[in-house]
Amino acid sequence: MEGNSSVLLTTAYLPPVDWFRAVTRYRRVQIEGCESFQKQSYRNRCVICTASGPQTLQLPILHAGSRLIRDIRIDYSKNWLHTHCHAISTAYGPSPFYEYYWDGIAEILDRRHTFLFDLNYELAERIASMMNLRTSFSVTGEWGAAALGVTDLREAIHPKREPAGSLFKEYFQVFAGRMDFIPNLSIIDLLFCEGPQATSYL
Repeated sequence: MEGNSSVLLTTAYLPPVDWFRAVTRYRRVQIEGCESFQKQSYRNRCVICTASGPQTLQLPILHAGSRLIRDIRIDYSKNWLHTHCHAISTAYGPSPFYEYYWDGIAEILDRRHTFLFDLNYELAERIASMMNLRTSFSVTGEWGAAALGVTDLREAIHPKREPAGSLFKEYFQVFAGRMDFIPNLSIIDLLFCEGPQATSYL
């Protein structure tokens, strides 16, 4: 664990490995619930590895009304849920641990949450439980600077920024025979490929 006991992160859809690496280093994780939604971030997208290389799965949102992250609604008029589930099952069906973890993730996706934040939060808690992480999650009640003793990583983990910290060690990925190792994909890539060893990797 780090010197500070808590970390402050933004919400993320099936977060990248770097997001969960932060989760493993702190006893408590605060998710920012009072920011404005930001486009082109992990808040409503993740990256998986397919036979053609990295693929971004973007979750569509409704653009009317409040831009507060907790008020952002998921747009079910688009067939994104089928597209995401099909892409994930096609990419990771052959992986060693897909069958052990996918049903628990799919169960949450199938609940058709109204709000993006609620979906992300429940997915993060479920995946942390699958990885036997003892970190507790909570949501911030107001916007502002991180409190004393809280590590602020709200701006550090972003698709357009290099991950903080050390380089990512390689692990065996589904399409290792076709392409080079791809770091910092969605946590499900690590989970489906490494299973119980995923936590040790982080």
